[in-house]
Amino acid sequence: MRGKLKEGKRSRQAVRKAHRSSFKAKLPATEVSVTFRHVEPSSAIRAYALRKFSHIAKFLKRACEVHLILTVDKYRQRGEVTVKSGRLAVTAQEETKDLYSVIDLLADKVGRQLKSHLGKTKAKKVRAPSTGEVLTAAEESTSDTE
Repeated sequence: MRGKLKEGKRSRQAVRKAHRSSFKAKLPATEVSVTFRHVEPSSAIRAYALRKFSHIAKFLKRACEVHLILTVDKYRQRGEVTVKSGRLAVTAQEETKDLYSVIDLLADKVGRQLKSHLGKTKAKKVRAPSTGEVLTAAEESTSDTE
């Protein structure tokens, strides 16, 4: 009996699946542009960067633009990324010996920055208790302890 889904569960499951797919369709598009400096443009690296930075939109409620600059100087591979969405602008820089690892590190760093920004905006929206609420809570706690 445990493995069988009841009719109610099955219909709720279908509704949830439809809701998730509609939510994914509502996510804003991410425009990713890749600039190569002192290195031959490679379609594999461009595709890798597109795949890594296309998920950035899930942190934001607006459409965003991602500009990635990849530079090679002798043995140093550097990367800079700028994410712009409305008034928000997030930048990051990394330098390693491999362009793929540069892209990975940049995507992680930008993701952390956007999560931090999202947390700050959510914290601002939380309403602080009013003075009356604080006083009544204090009175209740003192009357309980007496």
